[in-house]
Amino acid sequence: MTDKNYKGKVFVFSAPSGAGKTTLLNYLRDAVPGLVYSISATTRKPRQGEVHGVHYFFYSVDEFKNRIDNNEFAEWAVVHDNYYGTPKSFIDETIGKGMHIIMDIDVFGKKTFDKSYPDAIGILILPPDMETLEKRLRGRGSDDEFTVRTRLKNALTEMNFAKDQGKYEFTIVNDDLNRAKKETKQLICSQIAHAD
Repeated sequence: MTDKNYKGKVFVFSAPSGAGKTTLLNYLRDAVPGLVYSISATTRKPRQGEVHGVHYFFYSVDEFKNRIDNNEFAEWAVVHDNYYGTPKSFIDETIGKGMHIIMDIDVFGKKTFDKSYPDAIGILILPPDMETLEKRLRGRGSDDEFTVRTRLKNALTEMNFAKDQGKYEFTIVNDDLNRAKKETKQLICSQIAHAD
């Protein structure tokens, strides 16, 4: 690239729990070479197989709050009783090199994130309906009844917020995983092609 001022694009993916966002992002990581996968910080405990600095930066509540006080996050929020945040330094360094980032931020965090990064491209992943979402959450087998109910209630709140107050340039309904994968890949590749 000859333009020394060229900056990479930031793609922000949001979705209610169980919509298939993580599956789609993992697919993109393999399907579109050169994308940088942003790592969020969180205070939740690691799930089986998750590694600090690879899947998330896992911080204690005190450490996370210190980083908030130091204004180190582009956005942060409390979700399902845990803190989540997006480190600014990682984003600035990456897009400054002309590299493209894909991010995973909930709908509330996305609104805050847009204040720091108004050019970020929002992509909302939705389930086809609430019944399908409930089946997916129960199918995980990792959450108790209370947690499933909480996630379903939160999903409705998140989808309504995204519709009314979110800035999402694109929406992908994940009713068929293979079709959703293809649509997501085409969308990202198209946006990157326009940037170059």
